[in-house]
Amino acid sequence: MTIDWHSFTPWASLGGGLLIGLAASALVLLTGRIAGISGIVGGLLRPTRGDAAWRVAFVAGLMAAPVAYWVVPALHRPRLDIGAGALIAAGLLVGFGARLGSGCTSGHGVCGLSRLSPRSLAATLVFMSAGFATVFVVRHLVGA
Repeated sequence: MTIDWHSFTPWASLGGGLLIGLAASALVLLTGRIAGISGIVGGLLRPTRGDAAWRVAFVAGLMAAPVAYWVVPALHRPRLDIGAGALIAAGLLVGFGARLGSGCTSGHGVCGLSRLSPRSLAATLVFMSAGFATVFVVRHLVGA
């Protein structure tokens, strides 16, 4: 087994995790809302009176972050070895899975586990296992 040391970024990963935890904690403490992205976006598709503003602000922040990252010239640019069609298909599959699982990785994995939700523990175990199995199949059986 070899380690891709260029992609090994423990400090950036720790910082990102801390920011996600801080944002999720702030949202639940300040508004009582859970930072589950699929639920936030789903609430925009069927808005209720007085509930859309914070959802729009949250999604706008999610969309502004990569733009802000791209503006800083010194940062490492990720390289994608996949086409737009595959990215769209992957996004649709993730959306379908989030709907099927009654939540996404941020809702179950970050917020649900921190609230000791048994349902979120089960969901997180399932999607992590599916991710491990997918990586194994793609890297070792398909040969990609």
